[in-house]
Amino acid sequence: MYLIKSPLLLKWYYPSLLWNKSRTEKVIYLTFDDGPIPNVTDFVLKTLKAFNAKATFFCIGDNILKHPEVYARVINEGHAIGNHTFNHLKGWKTDNETYIENILKCQELTQTNLFRPPYGRIKKSQIRSLQFRARSWEFKASNHSKLPTENSKLQIIMWDVLSGDFDINLSPEKCFQNVIKHTENGSIVVFHDSLKAFDRLEFTLPRVLKYFSDKGFTFSTL
Repeated sequence: MYLIKSPLLLKWYYPSLLWNKSRTEKVIYLTFDDGPIPNVTDFVLKTLKAFNAKATFFCIGDNILKHPEVYARVINEGHAIGNHTFNHLKGWKTDNETYIENILKCQELTQTNLFRPPYGRIKKSQIRSLQFRARSWEFKASNHSKLPTENSKLQIIMWDVLSGDFDINLSPEKCFQNVIKHTENGSIVVFHDSLKAFDRLEFTLPRVLKYFSDKGFTFSTL
């Protein structure tokens, strides 16, 4: 069971997390979780480039170590990097110390000010601990230059549109409809650059980019 559109109640319960950006501008924020991996991430990068689109990749630390050349390509092509833990841990089922240490292990590789909890599952106590620990971190931008002072603060990123591409029982067409029906100005949209999601991602991503590009939207990093 999962919700395509994040409900207002969740946004109210977790007010310190970022669920969407400004609704006043025709900008969409595509995000890709669980990579980087060969072929799938490469497909995403090629497709984004065809539409002159930028995105944010929430990377698993273990995958960064396994596929450094793919990770380097994400950075070199001007996309933003987010921390997605080292081993894709679910916060609700992990003790706080183990969870934070796993994030720190990924942070050594990413040095980013963006974090997304896998499955969107994180305890309030973990949020507080992470924000406290992050006060001493030095963040770097995707191009490895130091972030400007006003951006030197950890942001925990959620979403307001979940494509459902991870659902093997979901048709590619339904995945596409999920995104175009619920995405609006400032939406943060979740896809996955994973083997499990690829059948739906391969169908949906180019169609989403064309659909919203034709309507005058642009695609930016967080």
